[in-house]
Amino acid sequence: MSALEHRLLEVNGIHLGLHCAGPEDGRPLWLLHGFPECWHSWRNQIEPLLAAGYRVLVPEMRGYGSSSAPVDPAAYDLITLCGDIQAAMDALGQHEACVIGHDWGAPVAWHLALLEPQRVKAVVGMAVPFGGRPKQPATEAMRQHFADRFNYILYFQAPGVAERELDVDIPRTLRMMMHNSSAAVPRDFFLQDKPAGATLFDGMQDPGRLPDWCDEAAFAEYLKTFEGRGFHGALNWYRNFERSWQRTEPLQGCQVLQPALFLIGDKDPVGTLEAHSIKVMPRSVPALEQHVIAECGHWLQNEKPREVNAHLLGFLARHYPNGN
Repeated sequence: MSALEHRLLEVNGIHLGLHCAGPEDGRPLWLLHGFPECWHSWRNQIEPLLAAGYRVLVPEMRGYGSSSAPVDPAAYDLITLCGDIQAAMDALGQHEACVIGHDWGAPVAWHLALLEPQRVKAVVGMAVPFGGRPKQPATEAMRQHFADRFNYILYFQAPGVAERELDVDIPRTLRMMMHNSSAAVPRDFFLQDKPAGATLFDGMQDPGRLPDWCDEAAFAEYLKTFEGRGFHGALNWYRNFERSWQRTEPLQGCQVLQPALFLIGDKDPVGTLEAHSIKVMPRSVPALEQHVIAECGHWLQNEKPREVNAHLLGFLARHYPNGN
């Protein structure tokens, strides 16, 4: 991989770690990672995007790696998370950008497109769709539907609970997450039915080794992201469904009008969770192109990098061409 410059920006009240490469006059591409990942989860996309002449910017999102990780869960609502990237764009003098997000990075990308209709020229979401602002916070419906059953998002709500399970063995946690949400298991294996008092990994498989798509060198970058700090900051993203819903009220009914691409694996459990949003997404994202990646789980940019890169580069050539 080409050498990337690492910078630490003071933006939006935090330090934001940023890896960047490519020509200064190349059109900016922001790659936003999700949970529980790191900037290096984009390792298979960085080189092809650089080869196409883009300026590639890969932040360590708030709560991860060298970026600040505020203890207060209220510091992680969607508007604040978008503010980190907006402030970074301002600091770098960027008047245009394409934003690409996976997992939790996808809602940030979708909302940046809503908040920055002039600056964000195109947007890509992977795994998590945008179906518009819901009528109520998702956690309210979850509490009703999962009153006596386990739900991992509800399990993540109380600070300290999930941390006690996930922080005790960080390498195992990352291996378990990679394996149990990938194409190596049935699609809904991660969402298996179990009692309300269960823990996240109850009933799941410990593969005891890394998946074929993550070698030891890549895994070392994931470990570096969480070792010494654990998962508290990353889990705080899940503790803001109500706050994010309140803060996005001005965006009620707004559409993502930019050219948009959505990618999801056919074995991604998020497809079950977000089935309704995927179905109605064209109403909220009218200029939408979407593709389902075959034999692919949640970690699509690494499970199926060739297919993902082909869709990305084709979309960018049509809607955000680089002039260099």
